Amino acid sequence: MTDLELGNFGRDFFWGTATASYQIEGAVSEGGRGTSIWDTFSHSDGKVTNGDTGDIACDHYHRLEEDLDLLGQLGVSTYRFSLAWPRIQPDGSGKPNQGGIDFYARLIDGLLERNIEPVPTIYHWDLPQSLQDKGGWKMRETSYRFADYAGVVTDAFKDRVKHWITLNEPWCSAWLGYAVGVHAPGETNIDSAVAATHHLLLGHGLALQQMRSMTEAKIGITLNLSVVRPASQDRADIEVARLVDGNLNRIFLDPIFKKQYPGDLVSHYGGAIADATTEDLETIGQGIDFLGVNFYFPSIVIARQNIDKARSQGLYVDTSREPNLIDADFGSAGVHRMGVKRTAMDWEIEAGALTELLVRVHDEYSTLPIMITENGCATHDYVNPSGKVIDDDRIEYIESHIAALASAIEKGVDVAGYFVWSLLDNFEWAYGYSRRFGIVWVDYETQRRIPKKSFYRYKEIIKAARDA
Repeated sequence: MTDLELGNFGRDFFWGTATASYQIEGAVSEGGRGTSIWDTFSHSDGKVTNGDTGDIACDHYHRLEEDLDLLGQLGVSTYRFSLAWPRIQPDGSGKPNQGGIDFYARLIDGLLERNIEPVPTIYHWDLPQSLQDKGGWKMRETSYRFADYAGVVTDAFKDRVKHWITLNEPWCSAWLGYAVGVHAPGETNIDSAVAATHHLLLGHGLALQQMRSMTEAKIGITLNLSVVRPASQDRADIEVARLVDGNLNRIFLDPIFKKQYPGDLVSHYGGAIADATTEDLETIGQGIDFLGVNFYFPSIVIARQNIDKARSQGLYVDTSREPNLIDADFGSAGVHRMGVKRTAMDWEIEAGALTELLVRVHDEYSTLPIMITENGCATHDYVNPSGKVIDDDRIEYIESHIAALASAIEKGVDVAGYFVWSLLDNFEWAYGYSRRFGIVWVDYETQRRIPKKSFYRYKEIIKAARDA
């Protein structure tokens, strides 16, 4: 990473890292915390690799000061974390649990003492189980309960928080949780996922209204967006790529920035998005102050009828498993390009796709500031005989994606921040503890933290950017 590239980032640029409550906190039965859908899901047989749960995770709840010191050592200017809804409202509504408020107050105060700006995400997937028992995000009522909850946390922390994020990756909540079934609550129904999509977005809009009546802080939403490309110029491949792009990107971007759902998806899905009222869409599209983007990899898709042609095109399609409900519905399949490096998650690495994505969002949707609220990779890490973790592949990934941001800035995109995912190795959802994304190694048996080589490299990058 050269000084010239880093010179594209202004002095007010947010250099940070990120975590999520269920992935690191543990202490699931302490401090008055209620049960979340991820508690239930991870304790269900066969849902998570090795039967792992977030019961202890990184024990962040008890090791808060140690982790705050790591952030101070790293030199970040900001830290993105999430608030656990069941820690604040154990049953999803009503009077807040003071133990939960106190925990996050200690976290926020500890950050401010270290000159690190807190950026809380209000919802990162841990819905109170009591709300799921009433239908969860399939139900419109959950949108209103979310807005109430957003008001509770805004009231508690409005004097110390300048930037808020309402939802993290509503696509994952809706589609992995209610259609594919690999995330909590583990349902598999297209209509349920469509309803969840609308109610998550409505909850975001209602929360915006509530929060703006209480604070002048900047408020955004985080979407997991990607570049979706057809595997070839075959008409069928182009058509399925358009649908996949619609499901992943446009079904969220269009209502947020254009106050409408994409016409092709309204025709394809119907249901809740076809029935969305003008009032709902006005609420969803009332305007945000910044957009959070989580980016990891581009998506290359092929029509299933063309799978036999894939190898002749230098592509690989995994046909060992049945297609998930989304792919079955579209008649699509994801493919890998031969010779393209992949992470330990089997995700392709193409940093230039991040530039492409950001330019598209800028040109087609909004010139608002964009924060890269997650970016990082899982690698095959281990502690060497010297007690160090040498994760050069992760360093290469981070550097190349920061360079892609510099390129996007040169092309006129207002990129306001970059958050490495993640500060700590942690509970990686359905993969349990089998994947490591952290720039800090966590020994889950002893909870010992070891900053990896990438930790020190990222620290150098932050300092060099500030000095540029």
